[in-house]
Parts: sequence; structure tokens; C-alpha cells
Amino acid sequence: MTKDFFDSKIVFYDGDCGFCNATVQLVLKYEKSSEIYFTALQSEFTKRFFHDKGLHFPDFSTFYFYSDGKMYSKSTAAIKLSHRLKFPFPLLSVFFIVPVFIRNGVYDLIAKRRKRIFSNFCFLPSPEQQKRFIKS
Repeated sequence: MTKDFFDSKIVFYDGDCGFCNATVQLVLKYEKSSEIYFTALQSEFTKRFFHDKGLHFPDFSTFYFYSDGKMYSKSTAAIKLSHRLKFPFPLLSVFFIVPVFIRNGVYDLIAKRRKRIFSNFCFLPSPEQQKRFIKS
């Protein structure tokens, strides 16, 4: 690794999922600043990162957001990430009042259907955005 990403904000997503790729595009479009990095769950970087952090190997149906030295998953990851986006996305923090088991239950329903929602969505980042995608 050429850069130390342990202090970075990183979105870990299923690189084979159209819905997940659409979510990455949404983050790139609405982020407040260009501080978020992205990497596919299938990447070698992800395997090393999770291993080095002592985390269980990631579930490909789960969205992860690493920020401030902590790994968040599922609905909590989405809400934490929403704070890094422009208005109105930070309003999603109101869902923190909903118990995690309910939030994650809704998340799991969407995750099961994610490949049917955007079956073949292909996103091509700009050259500037490509610099924030961690490949290996």
C-alpha cells in the first residue's frame, strides 16, 4: 500500500452490485468534501484491511463505512456516511432513534434485492474521482 488508509474515511461496497455502484455515485455527487475513499469488498486491499484491523471477513451483502478509526456496517454505516453528504442527507440521522434490529431488518430486505434493483448499473468515475478508488 502506498498510502496509509488507516486514518481515512473508506466506503467498502460490493463491486459486482449495480445498486452499490449507484450508491457510490450518489456519494461522489453529494459529498461535502473529497475526503472519502472507495474500495470493492472483493479487492485485495479489503482483505488486508479487515485482517489488519482484526475484523471478520466482510459479507458481500453488507455496506461498510470506516471513519474515525471505527468500522460501521449496514444501516449504521449508511447513517454515519450521510453526515458527510450535503443537505438533505444528514437528516437521515433521525433514524438513529429506530432500534438497530429494525433498521438492519429493513437494510437486509433491501440488500437481498439489491442486484435486482439496479441489475447492470455501471459507473465510470472521472479521472479525479478515480484517484480515490483503492484498487489493491
